[in-house]
Amino acid sequence: MTIRIIIADDNPFIREGLKIILNTYEEFDVVSLVNDGEEAVEYCRTHNVDIALLDVRMPHMNGVEATKKIVESTKTKPVILTTFDDDDYILGAIKNGAKGYLLKNNDPERIRDALKSVYHGTSIIQDEMLDKIKDSLSGELQVFEAKIDTTMFTQRELEIMSFIAKGYSNKEISEQLYISGGTVANYITSILDKTGLKHRTQIAVYYLTGKIY
Repeated sequence: MTIRIIIADDNPFIREGLKIILNTYEEFDVVSLVNDGEEAVEYCRTHNVDIALLDVRMPHMNGVEATKKIVESTKTKPVILTTFDDDDYILGAIKNGAKGYLLKNNDPERIRDALKSVYHGTSIIQDEMLDKIKDSLSGELQVFEAKIDTTMFTQRELEIMSFIAKGYSNKEISEQLYISGGTVANYITSILDKTGLKHRTQIAVYYLTGKIY
Protein backbone atom coordinates (compact mmCIF):
# COMPACT_ATOMS: atom_id res chain seq x y z
CA MET A 1 0.00 0.00 0.00
CA THR A 2 1.37 3.39 -1.04
CA ILE A 3 -0.62 6.52 -0.18
CA ARG A 4 0.06 9.28 -2.69
CA ILE A 5 0.07 12.72 -1.04
CA ILE A 6 0.51 16.32 -2.14
CA ILE A 7 1.36 19.10 0.31
CA ALA A 8 0.01 22.61 -0.27
CA ASP A 9 1.56 25.33 1.88
CA ASP A 10 2.93 28.76 1.03
CA ASN A 11 5.76 28.32 3.53
CA PRO A 12 8.56 26.36 1.79
CA PHE A 13 10.14 25.41 5.12
CA ILE A 14 6.92 23.74 6.26
CA ARG A 15 6.39 22.06 2.88
CA GLU A 16 9.84 20.56 2.83
CA GLY A 17 9.70 19.60 6.50
CA LEU A 18 6.41 17.76 6.07
CA LYS A 19 7.76 15.99 2.99
CA ILE A 20 10.82 14.78 4.88
CA ILE A 21 8.68 13.60 7.81
CA LEU A 22 6.06 11.79 5.72
CA ASN A 23 8.60 10.16 3.42
CA THR A 24 10.20 8.49 6.44
CA TYR A 25 7.09 6.27 6.53
CA GLU A 26 7.12 3.59 3.87
CA GLU A 27 3.36 3.79 3.29
CA PHE A 28 3.54 7.40 2.06
CA ASP A 29 4.76 8.87 -1.22
CA VAL A 30 4.78 12.68 -1.35
CA VAL A 31 4.30 13.18 -5.07
CA SER A 32 4.25 16.99 -5.20
CA LEU A 33 4.73 20.20 -3.20
CA VAL A 34 2.64 23.21 -4.24
CA ASN A 35 2.39 26.82 -3.09
CA ASP A 36 -1.34 27.47 -2.91
CA GLY A 37 -4.85 26.13 -3.29
CA GLU A 38 -5.07 26.78 -7.02
CA GLU A 39 -1.98 24.67 -7.69
CA ALA A 40 -3.33 21.93 -5.41
CA VAL A 41 -6.63 21.77 -7.28
CA GLU A 42 -4.94 21.69 -10.68
CA TYR A 43 -2.52 18.96 -9.63
CA CYS A 44 -5.29 16.79 -8.19
CA ARG A 45 -7.32 17.17 -11.37
CA THR A 46 -4.46 16.00 -13.57
CA HIS A 47 -2.77 13.37 -11.38
CA ASN A 48 -3.70 10.38 -9.28
CA VAL A 49 -3.57 11.70 -5.69
CA ASP A 50 -4.99 9.97 -2.64
CA ILE A 51 -4.73 12.80 -0.09
CA ALA A 52 -4.21 16.54 -0.45
CA LEU A 53 -2.70 17.98 2.73
CA LEU A 54 -3.75 21.63 2.68
CA ASP A 55 -2.80 24.64 4.75
CA VAL A 56 -5.70 27.01 5.48
CA ARG A 57 -4.21 30.42 4.76
CA MET A 58 -2.61 30.47 1.32
CA PRO A 59 -2.48 33.10 -1.45
CA HIS A 60 -4.76 32.92 -4.50
CA MET A 61 -6.97 30.21 -2.98
CA ASN A 62 -7.12 29.12 0.65
CA GLY A 63 -7.40 25.55 1.87
CA VAL A 64 -11.14 25.76 2.54
CA GLU A 65 -11.89 26.88 -1.03
CA ALA A 66 -9.46 24.34 -2.46
CA THR A 67 -11.18 21.59 -0.47
CA LYS A 68 -14.49 22.35 -2.15
CA LYS A 69 -13.04 22.26 -5.66
CA ILE A 70 -11.01 19.11 -5.01
CA VAL A 71 -14.06 17.27 -3.65
CA GLU A 72 -16.23 18.42 -6.55
CA SER A 73 -13.85 17.46 -9.34
CA THR A 74 -11.55 14.67 -8.10
CA LYS A 75 -11.43 11.56 -5.94
CA THR A 76 -8.67 13.05 -3.78
CA LYS A 77 -9.41 13.32 -0.05
CA PRO A 78 -8.57 16.77 1.34
CA VAL A 79 -7.09 17.09 4.83
CA ILE A 80 -6.59 20.49 6.43
CA LEU A 81 -3.33 20.88 8.34
CA THR A 82 -2.92 24.25 10.01
CA THR A 83 -1.80 26.26 12.99
CA PHE A 84 -5.14 28.04 13.04
CA ASP A 85 -8.00 26.43 14.97
CA ASP A 86 -10.52 29.12 14.05
CA ASP A 87 -14.17 28.04 14.21
CA ASP A 88 -15.02 29.46 10.79
CA TYR A 89 -12.23 27.53 9.13
CA ILE A 90 -13.21 24.30 10.90
CA LEU A 91 -16.86 24.53 9.89
CA GLY A 92 -16.05 25.79 6.40
CA ALA A 93 -13.66 22.92 5.77
CA ILE A 94 -16.18 20.38 7.05
CA LYS A 95 -18.95 21.91 4.94
CA ASN A 96 -16.76 21.69 1.85
CA GLY A 97 -15.99 18.03 2.41
CA ALA A 98 -12.64 17.92 4.22
CA LYS A 99 -11.91 14.42 5.49
CA GLY A 100 -9.63 15.63 8.26
CA TYR A 101 -8.65 18.75 10.19
CA LEU A 102 -5.37 18.65 12.10
CA LEU A 103 -3.06 21.08 13.84
CA LYS A 104 0.56 21.31 12.71
CA ASN A 105 1.86 20.93 16.26
CA ASN A 106 0.88 17.25 16.31
CA ASP A 107 3.50 14.58 16.70
CA PRO A 108 4.47 13.03 13.34
CA GLU A 109 3.01 9.69 14.46
CA ARG A 110 -0.37 11.28 15.07
CA ILE A 111 -0.37 12.89 11.64
CA ARG A 112 0.67 9.56 10.10
CA ASP A 113 -2.15 7.70 11.86
CA ALA A 114 -4.69 10.34 10.89
CA LEU A 115 -3.71 10.22 7.22
CA LYS A 116 -3.90 6.44 7.19
CA SER A 117 -7.37 6.61 8.77
CA VAL A 118 -8.54 9.09 6.14
CA TYR A 119 -7.15 6.90 3.36
CA HIS A 120 -9.14 3.96 4.72
CA GLY A 121 -12.36 5.95 4.87
CA THR A 122 -12.52 7.47 8.36
CA SER A 123 -12.90 11.24 8.75
CA ILE A 124 -10.68 12.81 11.42
CA ILE A 125 -11.21 15.95 13.46
CA GLN A 126 -9.18 16.50 16.60
CA ASP A 127 -10.88 16.55 19.98
CA GLU A 128 -9.47 20.03 20.59
CA MET A 129 -11.42 21.33 17.61
CA LEU A 130 -14.69 19.69 18.60
CA ASP A 131 -14.17 21.16 22.07
CA LYS A 132 -13.63 24.59 20.55
CA ILE A 133 -16.91 24.32 18.63
CA LYS A 134 -18.68 23.31 21.85
CA ASP A 135 -17.12 26.16 23.81
CA SER A 136 -18.15 28.71 21.21
CA LEU A 137 -21.79 27.75 21.58
CA SER A 138 -23.99 28.28 24.61
CA GLY A 139 -25.55 25.49 26.62
CA GLU A 140 -24.76 21.91 27.48
CA LEU A 141 -24.67 18.92 25.15
CA GLN A 142 -28.26 18.05 26.03
CA VAL A 143 -29.35 21.46 24.73
CA PHE A 144 -27.50 20.89 21.47
CA GLU A 145 -29.36 17.62 21.06
CA ALA A 146 -32.66 19.43 21.51
CA LYS A 147 -31.77 21.65 18.53
CA ILE A 148 -31.89 18.72 16.13
CA ASP A 149 -35.13 17.15 14.96
CA THR A 150 -35.14 14.16 17.29
CA THR A 151 -38.27 12.78 15.60
CA MET A 152 -36.09 11.90 12.60
CA PHE A 153 -34.03 9.41 14.57
CA THR A 154 -34.43 6.32 16.69
CA GLN A 155 -33.21 6.42 20.28
CA ARG A 156 -30.26 4.23 19.31
CA GLU A 157 -29.31 6.59 16.49
CA LEU A 158 -29.38 9.52 18.92
CA GLU A 159 -27.12 7.59 21.29
CA ILE A 160 -24.66 6.88 18.50
CA MET A 161 -24.69 10.52 17.39
CA SER A 162 -23.89 11.52 20.97
CA PHE A 163 -20.89 9.19 21.07
CA ILE A 164 -19.66 10.42 17.69
CA ALA A 165 -19.86 14.00 18.98
CA LYS A 166 -17.69 12.97 21.91
CA GLY A 167 -15.05 11.60 19.55
CA TYR A 168 -15.70 7.87 20.00
CA SER A 169 -14.62 5.46 17.25
CA ASN A 170 -17.00 2.78 15.91
CA LYS A 171 -15.18 0.20 18.01
CA GLU A 172 -15.56 2.28 21.16
CA ILE A 173 -19.24 2.87 20.44
CA SER A 174 -19.83 -0.85 19.94
CA GLU A 175 -18.17 -1.56 23.28
CA GLN A 176 -20.26 1.06 25.07
CA LEU A 177 -23.55 -0.13 23.60
CA TYR A 178 -22.74 -3.87 23.45
CA ILE A 179 -23.47 -4.13 19.74
CA SER A 180 -21.27 -5.17 16.84
CA GLY A 181 -19.12 -2.79 14.86
CA GLY A 182 -21.14 -3.69 11.77
CA THR A 183 -24.34 -2.67 13.51
CA VAL A 184 -22.80 0.66 14.49
CA ALA A 185 -21.78 1.22 10.85
CA ASN A 186 -25.34 0.45 9.72
CA TYR A 187 -26.76 2.99 12.16
CA ILE A 188 -24.29 5.61 10.94
CA THR A 189 -25.31 4.92 7.34
CA SER A 190 -28.94 5.41 8.34
CA ILE A 191 -28.09 8.73 10.03
CA LEU A 192 -26.21 9.92 6.96
CA ASP A 193 -29.13 8.96 4.72
CA LYS A 194 -31.65 10.80 6.90
CA THR A 195 -29.62 13.99 7.15
CA GLY A 196 -27.95 14.09 3.74
CA LEU A 197 -24.58 14.41 5.47
CA LYS A 198 -21.48 12.76 4.02
CA HIS A 199 -19.36 11.61 6.94
CA ARG A 200 -19.15 11.22 10.71
CA THR A 201 -17.43 14.55 11.33
CA GLN A 202 -20.47 16.31 9.90
CA ILE A 203 -22.66 14.18 12.17
CA ALA A 204 -20.71 15.41 15.19
CA VAL A 205 -21.07 19.05 14.20
CA TYR A 206 -24.77 18.59 13.41
CA TYR A 207 -25.37 17.01 16.79
CA LEU A 208 -23.51 19.81 18.58
CA THR A 209 -24.95 22.75 16.66
CA GLY A 210 -28.22 21.61 15.13
CA LYS A 211 -26.95 22.84 11.78
CA ILE A 212 -26.12 21.01 8.57
CA TYR A 213 -22.60 21.85 7.36
